[in-house]
Amino acid sequence: MATAPRPADRLTDKTVVPDDERVRDWIGADAFARWTALRAWIAQTYPGIFSPDWIYGGKKHGWALRYKKSRAFCTLLPEYGSFAAVIVLGEAEREKFEAQRSSFSARLSRLFDETEAFRDGKWLKVDVLSAEDLQDVTALLVLKRRPKG
Repeated sequence: MATAPRPADRLTDKTVVPDDERVRDWIGADAFARWTALRAWIAQTYPGIFSPDWIYGGKKHGWALRYKKSRAFCTLLPEYGSFAAVIVLGEAEREKFEAQRSSFSARLSRLFDETEAFRDGKWLKVDVLSAEDLQDVTALLVLKRRPKG
């Protein structure tokens, strides 16, 4: 008998590439509204730049929706009852964050401070639980890549 899913559990069935219905059922209606708002914001702000693709990270990490052109932009992780955005900030982006720190939430600033910097950058996993979190994520993405237009 399979155990019931718990918060932060991922979609791990390799045989089923997630679609909108599956994601909505997994993350819930409120989180799905933020999921679709973020996806629409990316499509509108960066028209024709990204073709998101589902990638499978194995039984432990499950499915993730990756936005990438020549380098990674962000990855969305559907988790049971919520979702997160993974954004890697390189050195230049970390400097921009520091210069604009006051425009981000205290929660995101704390996450930024607590995340270890590696050679390839800080890998921020931002749980998108509210409109404020969604605003933080879009502001971080603007740090990574200036909007088109």
